[in-house]
Amino acid sequence: MKRSETFTTVLTEAHAGSRIDLVLSQVFPEISRNQIQNLIKAKKVLMNGKVPKPRDIVEGGEEVSLEIEIDEGVSAPEPQAIALDILYEDDDLLIVNKSAGMVVHPGAGNPNNTLMNALLYHYPPLKDLERAGIVHRLDKETSGALVIAKNEETAEALQKQFAERTVTRVYQALLVGELISGRTVDAFIGRNPYNRKKMMITEYDEELEENPGKEAITHIRVLERFREHTLVECHLETGRTHQIRVHMQHINLPIVGDPDYGSRLKIPRKFTHHAENVLRGFRRQALHAYQVGFIHPKTGEDVLATAPLPKDMTTLIDAIREDHELYVKDHF
Repeated sequence: MKRSETFTTVLTEAHAGSRIDLVLSQVFPEISRNQIQNLIKAKKVLMNGKVPKPRDIVEGGEEVSLEIEIDEGVSAPEPQAIALDILYEDDDLLIVNKSAGMVVHPGAGNPNNTLMNALLYHYPPLKDLERAGIVHRLDKETSGALVIAKNEETAEALQKQFAERTVTRVYQALLVGELISGRTVDAFIGRNPYNRKKMMITEYDEELEENPGKEAITHIRVLERFREHTLVECHLETGRTHQIRVHMQHINLPIVGDPDYGSRLKIPRKFTHHAENVLRGFRRQALHAYQVGFIHPKTGEDVLATAPLPKDMTTLIDAIREDHELYVKDHF
């Protein structure tokens, strides 16, 4: 059985100049741009009380409402006593270090043991907030820092900082291949029409007279180079779904272990047995949300949280580093 629920939001100046369908797909990341367009056609979207056209340009300050059908067969997430690695907490927000393998939101196939279940147990009032106060996301197999608001005012202020791209987001990743120096990847990303669970680089569409994807910018800094791998730091200027994973694939330096955007397993020649065993046993993308920073909505002070690399990644990096040092010693 389904019921209709209406969600309302006020667009900010950060959205000005963009199409309404694009903006709403960013404000409501769980709804695709195509779904937004279908909602507009079905007159389920109102902007300042009127049904907009998908191409209408946002000026900022508009009140927008969406009527969405919700399957009542899906029960509300239950609190569960799951341990959290808390990096920072006060009365208004908390930052957790999410472990790899943990799903952020309950969904089909993952009704329990998610981060949301853990958060509802840790701080029950989160049940009254949309998405339990979670203001951004990490993929299931990506570990690291994630921000949660404890009240509506803080959630709105943090969402505004994310929309205005003032939040510092730094990831560390181990890449397959050698990156000689840092670089910036500026390439639009959109959903793959042949596999809706995956994203892809999109190009300008002459018929639409625009790029159907979303602007995506990743700044890369080399931390350490090995024989056939590179440890990098990725600074996100935008925060698109699978952004780093897609951008690394785009420059032919996929993330180690990435099941969707990676290459088949490559074992370097004369790799040590230990390094080979560790690499073969690494079963996820080697990607970690290392730092997140923003202005505290209530105090106005800088907040910067650092999530140490998890043991599986440090073990992998140490093994590849040891192999590299032995190779250099034997060949140079």
